[in-house]
Amino acid sequence: MAKTGLASRLYRGEADVNIVGRRKLWFGVAGVLVLIAVLSFGIRGFSLGIEFAGGNSFQVPASVGTLEQAEAKVDAALAAKGGGAEVVTAQKVGSTSGEYYELRTSQLTAEQANAVKTDMAQSFGIQPDQISGSQVSEAWGSQVTSRALLGLLIFIAVVAIYLILRFEWRMAVASIASLLTNLVLTAGIYSLVGFEVTPSTIIGFLTILGFALYDVVVVFDKVQENTRGITANNNMTYGEAANLALNQSLMRSLNTSVVALLPVGGLLFIGAGLLGAGTLKDLGLVLFVGMAVAFLTSILLATPLLVLLKNQDPRISAHNRRVLARRGAIARGEVAPKGAPRVAQADEVIDPEAAALAGSAPKVGARPAGKRPTGARGGRPAGGGGNRPGGAKRR
Repeated sequence: MAKTGLASRLYRGEADVNIVGRRKLWFGVAGVLVLIAVLSFGIRGFSLGIEFAGGNSFQVPASVGTLEQAEAKVDAALAAKGGGAEVVTAQKVGSTSGEYYELRTSQLTAEQANAVKTDMAQSFGIQPDQISGSQVSEAWGSQVTSRALLGLLIFIAVVAIYLILRFEWRMAVASIASLLTNLVLTAGIYSLVGFEVTPSTIIGFLTILGFALYDVVVVFDKVQENTRGITANNNMTYGEAANLALNQSLMRSLNTSVVALLPVGGLLFIGAGLLGAGTLKDLGLVLFVGMAVAFLTSILLATPLLVLLKNQDPRISAHNRRVLARRGAIARGEVAPKGAPRVAQADEVIDPEAAALAGSAPKVGARPAGKRPTGARGGRPAGGGGNRPGGAKRR
């Protein structure tokens, strides 16, 4: 006996999940989330790393103690010699020369940085030359940001051209809107939670665009297949055909997202969390959040937005009206469904014997149903010569 559970029906594309029909709900939820993200940008802002905000970085050997102890002693040195500066981030980093702690602080002058370094050496009981330090200007972060924005614009332009050539302009608009929503929501999560924004974060943002685009193209390819020549019949509206395509590709998109999130989750939770590889945290975090949001936007936003745009097309709008009008006529009994037997009208009397004879009567121009007489020429006398008796030869 075949399984009829939800998972089985999802794999066969028979779950009939009404995603497109609830597009007002998805648009409303997306609008509220985007509004929250934008308000967070203005109120909370972002927790910028020293590459963007400017600051100093100190590397201390891991042999001085735990990370918490090192951070506490650096905070004390900053309070004494740093003029009110504080530790922004602290992480354990490994290299070929051994493990060390990297502590990033807010902006210090050259004199303050040297005084803090000397105080840290005395506190840790090591030589000052065992502590390395560097200063990062916020101008470098500005250059990274401007180049990332330029790369984003070029990416969107190339994607728009590809989608217009591959599909149509409405699908290009829906895809780009989904991509931008994905970026805004991912950035909103960073702003609300307070994740630090680093150059690795920017690289991750540009990476998730490719994943989000792939997911949208997979769904749109199925939508195009289901809606090709849809105006030639009156079986379903454009929205229903698009919703069917979503159901047929839902499990494929879900499996792709899960398979992509597993290694990223390992990179984030195992590499950065358990193994302490702090340099992997920023990249893994933005990839994990962005891919999860990309799956939701490609399913709940891109295709419903495409249906909204296509319904504005006069040809599709007229087709939808024809489908709905035909269904209304079938519901009122004015039109028989396709393949249904003919039903007699209230004032029509049908003779069963006449109906049987009419059903068995041959069509005009048809050959008789009976067997033809045997003979060389289908019923004519053997060796016949037309109407000549005996078929005698003419002398």
